[in-house]
Amino acid sequence: MVGGRGPAWHLRLRIPEAAVSAFEAALEQLGGAISSDVPGPDGQVALTSYSDQEPDRAQVTALLSAAALRAGIALPDFDIARLPDLDWVAEGRKALPPVHVGPFYIFGEHVREAPPPGAIPIRIEASLAFGTGQHETTHGCLEALAGIAPSHAVARALDMGCGTGILALAMAKLWRAPVLAVDNDPDAVRLTGENASINRVQDLVRAELGDGYDCPAVGEGAPYDLITANILAGPLCLMAPDTIRNLAPGGIAVLSGLLGDQAQDVIESHGALRLLRHIRLGEWSVLVMTAGA
Repeated sequence: MVGGRGPAWHLRLRIPEAAVSAFEAALEQLGGAISSDVPGPDGQVALTSYSDQEPDRAQVTALLSAAALRAGIALPDFDIARLPDLDWVAEGRKALPPVHVGPFYIFGEHVREAPPPGAIPIRIEASLAFGTGQHETTHGCLEALAGIAPSHAVARALDMGCGTGILALAMAKLWRAPVLAVDNDPDAVRLTGENASINRVQDLVRAELGDGYDCPAVGEGAPYDLITANILAGPLCLMAPDTIRNLAPGGIAVLSGLLGDQAQDVIESHGALRLLRHIRLGEWSVLVMTAGA
């Protein structure tokens, strides 16, 4: 349901504020969009996951049980229900505020005020593909890209697991260099292409459907001066040899989608790379690593 109407389903639960990151990481594995409210007077946060298909209760129970174990709490009660046939993406856009990260100004069509002077505008609409700049991992990756730009030249870049394409768009606008954006979700690939056109970088951003580094286009364009991968810790570790092999000498990898206590595993799996920067935003981490000396 990327950019479309229902039917849609939601999964709702309430958890302590300290457990939000662990449960968000678990729910991200279901795909779809996730929202959280501010903590209530009891310190509990309402967490909701939206999807276009009914979630499998057994899978949900397994994911939430693992998250509860990580957070040190009991498995919370959860509710799965079908939503009315409304355009929930459009409804979500109304409440999506613009995000200003370094030079980047991320906004939706509903935002009427002009971007701040000197900002790099990126228009991204709310959808069920991941990446609107609201989540800490996306925010951290954009912060990392802004920090890299003054000292690192980029002739070609790769966005692995592109979602909405927000990082690919940011790289294309920041370096005016070609970017290959890869995802295993056809809707994400389509949406990245649409967002590239909306942001007038369609001549720089190429969106391809593929299973990670097995995508033929990846090998055709390698090596890359810059690789971003905002996915999950497990896939990052599994992909580490391919990331290293496709990174140019002196190239930089920006890795995220991982919790703070998963960072060391990701660092060790990329042992041939050197850690340049570890950005921490709440419970989430962004690693900036290099193949250079």
